Amino acid sequence: MTRCGAANPGCSRLSAGSLRLALILPVLFLSACAVGPNYKRPAAIVAPAYKEPPPDAFKEAQAAGLQQANPSDAFQKGKWWEIYNDSVLNGLEEQVDINNQNVLVAEANYRQAKASVRVARAGLFPTVTVGPSISEAHAVTTQGSSSRYSLYTLPVDASWEPDLWGNIRRGVTASAATAQASFADLENAKLLYQSELASDYFQLHGIDGDIDLLNTTAKSYDEYLTLTKNRFAGGVASDLDVAQAESQLYGTQSQLVDLGVQRAQFEHAIAILAGKTPAEVTIPAALLTGTPPPVPIGLPSELLERRPDIAGSERLVHAANEQIGIAMAAFYPTLTLSASAGFEGTSIAKWFSLPSRFWSVGPALAETLFEGGRRKAMVAEEQAAYDSTVATYRQTVLTAFQQVEDQLAALRILEQEASKVDETVKSADRALTVSRAQYIAGTVNYLTVITAQATLLTAQVTAVNVLTRRFAASVSLVQALGGGWSVSQLPSQQEVTKGN
Repeated sequence: MTRCGAANPGCSRLSAGSLRLALILPVLFLSACAVGPNYKRPAAIVAPAYKEPPPDAFKEAQAAGLQQANPSDAFQKGKWWEIYNDSVLNGLEEQVDINNQNVLVAEANYRQAKASVRVARAGLFPTVTVGPSISEAHAVTTQGSSSRYSLYTLPVDASWEPDLWGNIRRGVTASAATAQASFADLENAKLLYQSELASDYFQLHGIDGDIDLLNTTAKSYDEYLTLTKNRFAGGVASDLDVAQAESQLYGTQSQLVDLGVQRAQFEHAIAILAGKTPAEVTIPAALLTGTPPPVPIGLPSELLERRPDIAGSERLVHAANEQIGIAMAAFYPTLTLSASAGFEGTSIAKWFSLPSRFWSVGPALAETLFEGGRRKAMVAEEQAAYDSTVATYRQTVLTAFQQVEDQLAALRILEQEASKVDETVKSADRALTVSRAQYIAGTVNYLTVITAQATLLTAQVTAVNVLTRRFAASVSLVQALGGGWSVSQLPSQQEVTKGN
């Protein structure tokens, strides 16, 4: 590097060689290529159709005119919970994006990832620094006299490393892909906690169904207790009948009290998912009625575009691919262009005069000649990391298909079970009616009535629980299908590079 200024007045311009180099370097930069593999989305195992057929309720709705539309249409642009037509659920779900602290953590992580893209992108531009200084100097001449003076310096330094081999650009691309993956994580977190809230909500109302059932059963048992007491008072029944009736009633009442614990826990969990304290949320009791609404299934190939976790996993594969190119760029020399200019003088007033100016410019080329195989090992390390992300991506896809198949099977089987349970309830109710009449007629003992009562209650509880499980499986299916999300919502590299 050559420095021209007051100390070197004979140097007033760049040498011919330096001038040619200054003209050639931009051309080199513009024609630079990125070393390393170009990214290609890895293939995933996709079945042509789901193994499990859709539930009968969906087939009926489809025959009535429901179409397997785009997820954003089918789930009302992401507000998939509105298919349940429950205003209380809608209000709670709206709070997840705003107040759920885990979602806010994911949102902050996304903003952090976006900032990292801008940090990486800054490497494409020169770095300019300024460092003004004032120093006191003491000089002694050959004649023995001395002098003391102040030295005022205002240097401006610039340095730039042209991205000849694409490692900086690959770093930007890798950071952008990581930021896109972070956005997908954010969307997946929203879907996870929204689904968990809906599932807890339906299980809470399932408990409301159990409570309503046990309240009705307790009233019926109380009537039976009055009946047995009257028969005992009339000398027709024994005290054993009264004791058995009392045991049935009190046992049911204790179960009823215990359900309050479970309901309170679900209500508290829903409050936390909505980002509120338990004291702020009170959910009125309601019964689950009807059946879960049909959910548009779509084709298996569409699942790759509908799941945010799949999209995020694929973006990490892209980021890992860029790291291979960055590692390979270490085999090539690095070029750094540096320049410095400023003013230097013994008086601030003379700073801007011609003799006070100085400048210097020059390139520096560096190449590692020996490092014991470190660069080759780093490339192998990044290649292994890439292979790992590809396997993780494919496993994520397979897991997604498993989850969809699981919930389709659950809905199909629970639909069949519900039909059989309904028949069981009807038969058990008829058996109780007959046993009660026989008991009043004195042809059977009270144990027969108790057995019929227990059978009916068990069947009724099963019916409530099966309906609750069907709603929960419906929510899980929506989650497995991506909840109306689409890969088109993934921000582009330009969007993640922009500031907040």
